[in-house]
Amino acid sequence: MVSERDVTAAVERTMLHHPDVRIVGMGARGIAIAFQRAIDGIDGADGIAGIGGNDVTKVEPRDDLRIRRHTSPMETAETAEIAKNIENAGTAESDENAGTVGTGDIAETGNWAEYARRWHALKPNIVHDDPRKPQEQMDLDVEWAREVAAGTREPTLRFWEWAEPAVVIGRFQSLEDEVNVHTAQDEGFHIVRRCTGGGAMFIEPGNTITYSLYAPLDFAHGMSVEESYELCDYWLVEALRALGLNVRFAGLNDIATQYGKLGGAAQRRFAPTHGGPGAILHHVTLAYDIDAEKMTRVLNISREKMSDKAVKSAAKHVDPMRSQTGMGRDEVVARLVDAAVRVTM
Repeated sequence: MVSERDVTAAVERTMLHHPDVRIVGMGARGIAIAFQRAIDGIDGADGIAGIGGNDVTKVEPRDDLRIRRHTSPMETAETAEIAKNIENAGTAESDENAGTVGTGDIAETGNWAEYARRWHALKPNIVHDDPRKPQEQMDLDVEWAREVAAGTREPTLRFWEWAEPAVVIGRFQSLEDEVNVHTAQDEGFHIVRRCTGGGAMFIEPGNTITYSLYAPLDFAHGMSVEESYELCDYWLVEALRALGLNVRFAGLNDIATQYGKLGGAAQRRFAPTHGGPGAILHHVTLAYDIDAEKMTRVLNISREKMSDKAVKSAAKHVDPMRSQTGMGRDEVVARLVDAAVRVTM
């Protein structure tokens, strides 16, 4: 096993051979960290010593949190067929070392009638959860996805409530490169690492709306990675449009309007275990409101990154739903929960 220093040096030597190439958003050390996490896995030590714990807490939703419960059995597919589909999508992985879907620029390409049919057939349990601490949220996401992968939990759509402010960094990100750690801690933010890739998220409980979908792999059977994102967010886009927002997909995993980005999605695939169907974990965080000045103090937002996003400020990069809907956060969440119920009826 090579050291992080050796990998960093190798990347730096390679970069010297390509003087006309510029890396945006990550340096040589960040690439080395991502490489080592990819081959070592981070399900044990998460690389955030003294900040976030790793113990998975067993948590079940209370009966009064479960909005609807469907008792029809999950449809499953042959394990070999599922594995073939994952490989064709470029996401073949095991439960312990599942990779993260990449990014790209796509338009709205899907068959919306087919998306509606699949959601109706999925009939997930819909849970509007109690507030939970940031690390508990991270642990619960993985636990429920693995239970769906093993066939011991039905498909579930869970709306989160955050008990504390947090900075959530992606699975392969460098903590030091992404977060002003001392500032974040001084201002009461808990720093945690999620099991999917992507960028850092700035979470304030009253300003953020988050949900997770835990679905069997065959929910996206026969679809490309791009289509699977549109499928998983189909109900959300329909709900936001019903609120009067001109919503569109931006790239692979962002949801935006003409005014800016509303939020982003990430996915991880879990291979079948114990004869189960495997699972797709798809989670989305939306900005209801945002303190842009505080966010720029807590996160390291480079000039290159902001330029690459073609924006002049963090406030313009993420345009919150409060300004576009005129509704309170609780009302927006209630409308989204109702929309999720309707789309599966």
